[in-house]
Amino acid sequence: MIAKSIASILIYLSAIAACAQTFATQTAATPPAATPVYEVFAIRYASIPDFPVNALISGADPARKFSIAMTIWLIRGNGRNILVDSGFYRPQFFKQFKVDGFIKPSDAVAQSGITPALKPEDITDVVITHMHWDHADGMDLFPNARIWLQKDEYTYYTGEAWQQPRTHGGIDPDDVLAAVKLNLAGRVSLINGDAQEILPGITCYIGGKHTFQSQFVGVNTRAGTVILASDNMYLYENLEKHVPIAQTLDAASNLRAQDRMKQLASSPRLIVPGHDPAVFEKFPKVSERVVRIE
Repeated sequence: MIAKSIASILIYLSAIAACAQTFATQTAATPPAATPVYEVFAIRYASIPDFPVNALISGADPARKFSIAMTIWLIRGNGRNILVDSGFYRPQFFKQFKVDGFIKPSDAVAQSGITPALKPEDITDVVITHMHWDHADGMDLFPNARIWLQKDEYTYYTGEAWQQPRTHGGIDPDDVLAAVKLNLAGRVSLINGDAQEILPGITCYIGGKHTFQSQFVGVNTRAGTVILASDNMYLYENLEKHVPIAQTLDAASNLRAQDRMKQLASSPRLIVPGHDPAVFEKFPKVSERVVRIE
């Protein structure tokens, strides 16, 4: 009886060992999936001329003015066409600002010169870095896109921000209504905090307090990690001089965000500011309004 029991135990242990060996062999033969590699493009859909630099760079000479680039970014790869920010198009903004060379953001994507060409309905995702009018107004131009927005940014600007007169500067009511309607339609994904990989190889990070909860985006590319700073860094000058943006609720938080971008990016040259026309001189040109970030 004892001999039979021992034999049974040995057979059982042998079976377990065989299963373990099979699992180990299969695991070794199936390496972890590689992180997708994306292409990144900057698309200039408009300019605002004679813009005061001291509205961008804290402490800059008030006499300095230049034409700032109104930019959206296209990320392509892994079967997706992703916009970071969506520009503006509603008529009220043309009454408030002089705008040169405007192309509706959806048309700017379609006419970008990037091949294969994209239609607005080809955009799969739109990441909104913050709810200011020139970054969020066009979110409803892309009928099939999922909208990605920080949860705290959405919650604040669809609620508490409107309880006081001075806590929603730069946020347009039409854009808030558009965000709510898209959420009601099941097309908004709320990002819950810092360092969230929303898609393989694409990560959103909490930025400085440009708005209640702005964010910037890291993208895995052939050149390494590209950081799309959006308004967490208006111009290259912010980074080069380590100077905060002028329009911030907390200058120290903006400088911390800049320092973090330098740690995250594979190279400082891959940190892309939100409104600097120099972006369109530093990188390879795809068309008159588009460069490839590489």
